[in-house]
Parts: sequence; C-alpha cells; structure tokens
Amino acid sequence: MPLTADRKKALRALGHNLKPIVTIADKGLSTNVCAELERALRDHELIKIKLAIVDRQLRHQLVGEICTLHGAELVQQIGKVALVLRKADKPNHKLSNLLP
Repeated sequence: MPLTADRKKALRALGHNLKPIVTIADKGLSTNVCAELERALRDHELIKIKLAIVDRQLRHQLVGEICTLHGAELVQQIGKVALVLRKADKPNHKLSNLLP
C-alpha cells in the first residue's frame, strides 16, 4: 500500500536527523551490500542510504531496484541520499527509528 502524503511528511521529519547507514558506490548492489541493507531495514525500518554514484539516472534506477528487492518503499530521494522504509512485523524497540 503506497504511503500517503501526510505519512511521507511525518517520515521525512523522522528521517531528517538520521545518518546514512549504508553507502553504495560504483560496484552497486553486491551480495554484502544487499545483506547489510536487509539487516538495516530489519533492525531500523526507516533508513537513509547514501549513493556515491555520479550518474543521476543510475542512482534512481538503483533506488528502485533496492525497493523492489527488499520490499521497501521510497519515502524521499534528494541528490545522493535516499530515505527508505520497510515496516517490520515485530519491530525491535531498541533499534527501530519509528518507535518512540
């Protein structure tokens, strides 16, 4: 189910102070990067990803691929930083960025 405009606004506010957890460079989505993305989404639910890639089209394509592979939703992408959400079935109260 797609995110509503109000929900995206609230998630952007939560994500404003987050630091990028995963950085993706020229090698793209390697096995290790995919494993780290999976762990980060499972633990934190809302994460920032830094894309150290010069080509704008490739960055957009990579973010779409990440969302498809990991069942996540793009909240916002500005320049080389993307904010991605995947709700957990059983969120970890100590690690989740969504829980107070």
